[in-house]
Amino acid sequence: MAIATVSPVTGETLKTFTPLTSEEIQSKIAIAQTSLEAYRNTTFAQRSQWLHQAADLLEKNSTEYGKIMTVEMGKTLKSAIAEAKKCALVCRYYADHGAEFLKDIPGESDGSAAFVRYQPLGVILAVMPWNFPFWQVFRFAAPALMAGNVGLLKHASNVPQCAIAIQEIIEQAGFPPGVFQTLLIGASQVEEVLADERVQAATLTGSEYAGASLAATAGKYIKKTVLELGGSDPFIVLNSADLELAVSTAVTARMLNNGQSCIAAKRFILQTGIADQFIEQLTARFEALKIGDPMDDSVDVGPLATASIRQEIDQQVQKTVAMGGKVLTGGHPLDRPGNFYPPTILTDIPPDSPGALEEFFGPVALVFRVNDLEEAIRLANGINLGLGASVWTEDEGERDRLINDIEAGAVFVNGLVKSDPRLPFGGIKRSGYGRELSIQGIQEFVNIKTVWIR
Repeated sequence: MAIATVSPVTGETLKTFTPLTSEEIQSKIAIAQTSLEAYRNTTFAQRSQWLHQAADLLEKNSTEYGKIMTVEMGKTLKSAIAEAKKCALVCRYYADHGAEFLKDIPGESDGSAAFVRYQPLGVILAVMPWNFPFWQVFRFAAPALMAGNVGLLKHASNVPQCAIAIQEIIEQAGFPPGVFQTLLIGASQVEEVLADERVQAATLTGSEYAGASLAATAGKYIKKTVLELGGSDPFIVLNSADLELAVSTAVTARMLNNGQSCIAAKRFILQTGIADQFIEQLTARFEALKIGDPMDDSVDVGPLATASIRQEIDQQVQKTVAMGGKVLTGGHPLDRPGNFYPPTILTDIPPDSPGALEEFFGPVALVFRVNDLEEAIRLANGINLGLGASVWTEDEGERDRLINDIEAGAVFVNGLVKSDPRLPFGGIKRSGYGRELSIQGIQEFVNIKTVWIR
């Protein structure tokens, strides 16, 4: 895949970039290693100051950075500006709490003293996706840099200008040169970076295939990884739920980022008592959404990021329908330039179809009916992904069953699944392993060193 900015609105190639050569990659890794030797010995107070300055830049220039995101991957400008501001939030969170998270922890032993010390691992490779091109990077970079690590970013090939802008933000914030570098490389060049003995670990957010590939390479060289992969998150609505709130949240939960979010609600599992009413209201709200230019503040849904993504989701829809699924609204690409796909609802989904088994990375809601709580839990868990789940009930017993029995890295009760710097984020099963954010996120890429003293 070429490294280029291609407009999701028009399909026009706006700017292309030449991938780094092997010699250039080696030079950047050498710079990272040299920077690490001094940077790892900087104080938490100094790193905190630089992170606060990065947050200031993100807030001050949020519209400028938002426009870069919108141009490259098609999210609405209003959501892109909010993303830049959320990146400022995670920078401030770790600037304010990182030192406390990584302080020495005293322990008991047969010596005169013992404690645990957290120290940076070193050079960390981050392989990041296009769908949240700033947020995904900063939720790695903020804790990694606060811990004293240095970063190498291999961003998605369709958001190179975002990748360059992020490096510039970190440099302008005052971090020493070489502490965070963007590598404009293709997927085939990742192994060369990870194989280098100076690179100590890697994190990846992306598809199952990409995660499996990175994990296999890391395993070959015995290097730590954190993976945040796909999701087909259930949105369970039981008869006791606040129906109006559930429906309004469902629209946001499915259409977030033009439907291109790992933690978007994708499978709507409805108890029979409320199913008809929920579906009627959801359909009306989907059909009222405005589709168009993502730079227009009145637009609700912009284009998908690439032509291949639009083609893939349409193939999934058509195959599900051919196998017996029913389209309530949408269901075909829009006949206009760009990668536009309308908000779509599928029901009567066969159990062996893509709609039942695969992640749909676009504005398609998959609707299922269940008779009771037991059936809802079985259906929610009957897939090999486990990232997040949104469950809707006003019954305390149902709530507790759902919290305990849903197989996912997060369960949100009567609310939208979202990432929050204060809470750990990650999945189970084929949705990945390890955690980002909160105290768990900053402790993923550190040496947990035991110290024993006589």
